Amino acid sequence: MSKYILDFEAPLRVLEEKIESLHSTAMKTGVDVTSGIKQLEAELVTKKQAIYENLSRWERVQLARHPKRPYSSDYIERVTEDWIELHGDRYFSDDTAIIGGIGKIGVQSFIIIGQEKGRGTKNKLYRNFGMPRPEGYRKALRLMKMAEKFKIPVLTIIDTIGAYPGLGAEERGQAEAIARNLFEMARLQTPIISIVVGEGASGGALGIGVADRLLCFENTWYSVISPEGCASILFRDATRAPEAADSMKVTAQDLFDFGIADKIISEPNGGAHLDYDAAAVIFKDIVLEEYDLLKHKTNEELIESRMIKFEKMGRWEELSE
Repeated sequence: MSKYILDFEAPLRVLEEKIESLHSTAMKTGVDVTSGIKQLEAELVTKKQAIYENLSRWERVQLARHPKRPYSSDYIERVTEDWIELHGDRYFSDDTAIIGGIGKIGVQSFIIIGQEKGRGTKNKLYRNFGMPRPEGYRKALRLMKMAEKFKIPVLTIIDTIGAYPGLGAEERGQAEAIARNLFEMARLQTPIISIVVGEGASGGALGIGVADRLLCFENTWYSVISPEGCASILFRDATRAPEAADSMKVTAQDLFDFGIADKIISEPNGGAHLDYDAAAVIFKDIVLEEYDLLKHKTNEELIESRMIKFEKMGRWEELSE
């Protein structure tokens, strides 16, 4: 387990420290403590399962933000072959908060677009903390249009705290760039699969999230606003974020129940941040499985089912004059 410990993870750290202590004792004294270690390891597995299967909504939000959670680049590195990153939006610059390119998953080529938060101060600044600017969304759209032209499926990986709200981004058309992506993705003539691997906040996430299949790892959240933002607006108190998270119903299970998410992806015991390789295997298998559901559909069928999918979201009533 990483050194970053969430409150609900503390009991697990206690067990891990006991296991580490027994290993240390065995090395120093030569005493056989194998049975004791096996017993504690079995207890740790059981404890992990009990804790992570019963998390509150706020605890899942915290887990989605875990600094050791695998990011888009971690999955791309582990699941793709012949990866070639492509840069720039052909208008302004290259937005490093969004990475995109072409690579093979198994034998199938995909155009892959992912939001990247970065690790460590220097890399976080380089990636703008995973908050895309307009040129990021325009780069994403350029790659999607390339996928459409060459009949390659699109895979988007969602993990952002939101689109960048800076003055320069707004001057360059942040809202228009996101809106254009929503419009173009709705009618893109190639299969689109989107996977939420961490946080999916606001239009910043939706800008690459209009898909035929929306999949969410179990410890993720996806919503129009963060729980803290909601609490600040409704209660004038950001510390009431746990209460807001419950009211908003932001977790993968909630999204699945509402018919927004098409599938919940199980994570390795304890969460994806504990085993990148296992999480990547799950990621790869689910992408190929979902693509198999889409690859035989005609362009017309894809667009029609995509439209129906999004029309079913939300409730409205038409009144006759």
